[in-house]
Amino acid sequence: MTNNPAVNPKQQVAEQAANMVENGMIVGLGTGSTANLFIDALAQRSRQEELQLRVVASSVISHNRAIKAGLSVLSINQLSGLDMYVDGADEVSDDLSLLKGRGQDLVKEKLLARHADQFVVLVDESKQVRQIGEKHPIPVEVAPDCWQLVQAALQQQGGQGSLRPNAAGDNVFYSADGNLVLDMTFTDITLKNLNQLLSTLPGVVEHGIFYLLASEVLIGKAQGVIRLTAD
Repeated sequence: MTNNPAVNPKQQVAEQAANMVENGMIVGLGTGSTANLFIDALAQRSRQEELQLRVVASSVISHNRAIKAGLSVLSINQLSGLDMYVDGADEVSDDLSLLKGRGQDLVKEKLLARHADQFVVLVDESKQVRQIGEKHPIPVEVAPDCWQLVQAALQQQGGQGSLRPNAAGDNVFYSADGNLVLDMTFTDITLKNLNQLLSTLPGVVEHGIFYLLASEVLIGKAQGVIRLTAD
């Protein structure tokens, strides 16, 4: 465990992840408050050490923040792979399974996580759960004209849920890729089987279970950073 009491837990994990980046890497940038701290820490280290880095962002927000910070930004269509992807998560279990997708950029986040040589996850201890789905429903991003069929298929498998409303509550939520999101809860199905179901169901564009994708998780606590690694 590393410890710097003067720095808040999110800042600690962001700085530790930035220190893991090696010169010449292509680094994927996640989206959210902790990802923002990582972008800033990475840019600062890059300036101080004159690193030759290229980054690719999972969202417009992260893309713009990286440019403003002075990082060299690639677009996803320029990639054939990347060395490291760094992002937060909504839930993390002890086996390094994740839940993501409370924001708008699930498709690109899963894409970058899947194709990175290392996927490093940054969280504070509030995101730790015994099992995925404990605190949040499972986001299921669906093609707009398919949602009712997908919902019915998931209900047949014991799922319960509905379309996510937008922030104002006066319409449905749309993802960055123009899709709808079903927020679903499930009982009596293992995470492995649920991941398989959602990954193979026609009409599902992507879902929020990140199963066996994380290389390591950095957990920020008041006492310091705990590092969990995949077996």
